[in-house]
Amino acid sequence: MMMVPKLRITAPTSARRHGLILPLCISSLLLLLLLLTFRLTPRSPDPAPLVRTASCNYSEGQWVRDTRQIRPSYDHRCKEIFKGWNCIANGKSNGQDLLRWRWQPFSCDLPLVDPISFLERYRDTNIGFVGDSLNRNMYISLVCMLRRASSEVRKWRPAGADRGITFVGYNLTLAYHRTILLARYGSWSATSDGGALESLGYKQGYRIDVDVPDQKWAKAPNFHHVLIFNTGHWWWAPSKFDPVQSPMLFFQNGVPVIPPLSPPQGLDLTLKHMSLYLENWVGPEKIFFFRTQSPRHFEGGDWNTGGSCRREQPLSTDQVGELFSVERNGTNVESHMVNHHLFEALEGSRFHILDVTSMSEFRADAHPSTTGGKKHEDCMHWCLPGLPDTWNDLFIATLNTLQTK
Repeated sequence: MMMVPKLRITAPTSARRHGLILPLCISSLLLLLLLLTFRLTPRSPDPAPLVRTASCNYSEGQWVRDTRQIRPSYDHRCKEIFKGWNCIANGKSNGQDLLRWRWQPFSCDLPLVDPISFLERYRDTNIGFVGDSLNRNMYISLVCMLRRASSEVRKWRPAGADRGITFVGYNLTLAYHRTILLARYGSWSATSDGGALESLGYKQGYRIDVDVPDQKWAKAPNFHHVLIFNTGHWWWAPSKFDPVQSPMLFFQNGVPVIPPLSPPQGLDLTLKHMSLYLENWVGPEKIFFFRTQSPRHFEGGDWNTGGSCRREQPLSTDQVGELFSVERNGTNVESHMVNHHLFEALEGSRFHILDVTSMSEFRADAHPSTTGGKKHEDCMHWCLPGLPDTWNDLFIATLNTLQTK
């Protein structure tokens, strides 16, 4: 059999070149299309760099005196400052020096509020402060910071607020809702018909409905996107809620709680119910903060027994330990007592804790003291500008972190 040789067919050189060119052209065209697609696809702007609280505890640190610069937040000419808190205008000897102290966390830096960045980032946002006059202290601080950057404002009272302000160019609203107990309360007197409390000998007092929010803030969760709550001072205020003459009488579901509760027990129950109220009222997009107790610095007595606060420098660590010792049960121990109840009652809730207590305990020098315009020294509220500015640094740094999660 004759073997037929296999023929190897070889393409001409020009044909080989054309065969290579076609795939290369197709590849180049695909690459060009990919590049065009990437460039034409709109990109969202890069978020502003944020400090993440996961790697830093802002609440633990020390006060550092910065002799090089004074904090440029705002000055005493801000018209929103309550007269008794304007320590510079009132001539407090260390009023200007308060601005030279900076809070330095141990493991990071706490960024100062940038008013323009804040206004831009939180356009179309409503932020409410709910609580006693210490939250008003904090509210006014933030208002004054932002007014430095935006002067076009509208004042009004949204959602039952005591006061409020909208920065028109940004549609950002801040409001303060005054409430001392969070729960609804009012005077109570015994009736001739008798009842559970009358049978125990009660003749008068204050009725606190632990499951009903104070009307001054009841509608706030529906209006605000962010809420900062506080309560505490008035739960340990025998000058108003005298345990004998005008005791706190707690009601739940419209009837008195029997046996009657002590004020700390009433606080626990109120916090639980207010947390449930917020859970049932609003959706998950809302952000709730609870600010810890702001410490008082009365020395030598309480507010009505000659107590004073005339220091001109922050306290040392040892001095803080002495002044706020729970074992000694001194005048100012309420801050630790209140915080214990807050942490326990709010555990597992949606509240984010703003812990301002530790940083504030050092600042016995930062109260209005004799310049507060009262018959007694004011060792409870804070000078403005002053310590509440740092509270707002903490608040906004924490809020920014939550917004990036």
